[in-house]
Amino acid sequence: MASPKTPRTAARKTAAARTTSAKTAAARTTSAKTAAARTAAAEKSATEKSAAEKSAGAAASKATAKKPPVKKKAAASGTAVRARAAQAARPESRLAMVRRARRINRELADVYPYAHPELDFRNPFELLVATVLSAQTTDLRVNQTTPALFARYPTPEDMAAAVPEELEELIRPTGFFRAKAKSVIGLSKALRDDFGGEVPGRLEDLVTLPGVGRKTAFVVLGNAFGVPGITVDTHFMRLARRWKWTEQEDPVKIEAEIAEIFPKSDWTMLSHRVIFHGRRICHARKPACGACPITHLCPSYGEGETDPEKARKLLKYELGGFPGQRLNPPPDYPGKPAAPLGAG
Repeated sequence: MASPKTPRTAARKTAAARTTSAKTAAARTTSAKTAAARTAAAEKSATEKSAAEKSAGAAASKATAKKPPVKKKAAASGTAVRARAAQAARPESRLAMVRRARRINRELADVYPYAHPELDFRNPFELLVATVLSAQTTDLRVNQTTPALFARYPTPEDMAAAVPEELEELIRPTGFFRAKAKSVIGLSKALRDDFGGEVPGRLEDLVTLPGVGRKTAFVVLGNAFGVPGITVDTHFMRLARRWKWTEQEDPVKIEAEIAEIFPKSDWTMLSHRVIFHGRRICHARKPACGACPITHLCPSYGEGETDPEKARKLLKYELGGFPGQRLNPPPDYPGKPAAPLGAG
């Protein structure tokens, strides 16, 4: 039988229970404080991180805002130039070059449907003499000089009998007049003595005449006799190299290489179109690249002025709104006739 609880024992147990409860409460309080501290630390860390991110974002935005759009445009432009240069540096196959060359010819035909020889002439003899006189001068100066020359010496027989000093004075404006007078008198004598006073229609005969080379012969054959030929003058040589059709420097070698690219039926008109383009747009010293209609086909784009407005000011003859080189141009020529010598 259990002994009954005394009041003292009950009091001890109550006190112990209270102590245990107090310790539990204290432990709970400590745990709560620890949790609160951890939460505060986490919130502080998050706040600091957010502030840092905002600061970095603001700095980036500020840097972006400060960056001028001009630099972006310049960078884009530089990228385009580098891309074009890289494309031009890539090796081009023979087939690709031939296709590009023929496309240039087709597009030049659209640009210059009126392309023609820019020397005034009425017959093969006048064209032959005018072509010889055109060396080291402009076709315009020759056209301004030949009316008086042919009025005085209309046939090979007349010119063969000319007094050298009198003929020299007539052709003085073309330059190198003594050498040219010797050539035209000499070829006139050869026409009179060897060809019955007629200009021959064969290359091998024409090149036997004094002062007549392949270039002059092809001008006469192509435009007076309808025989296809490639006229390799300074303009043609310059553009053929700029367009990477050839790397040759010798006119005869250039002629041979170009003849392999184009069909024979294209040779005469190809010559006119290339020479027209060289005189009007693709100049020797400052090409008008920004006004050129075939820049997309030109591996040398950028050698000249690329700004469209500045390039347009470089255009010559009818493209620039000025007279052409002929005093008597063909009916379909869209420009103005040139003025006679001494006019204006």
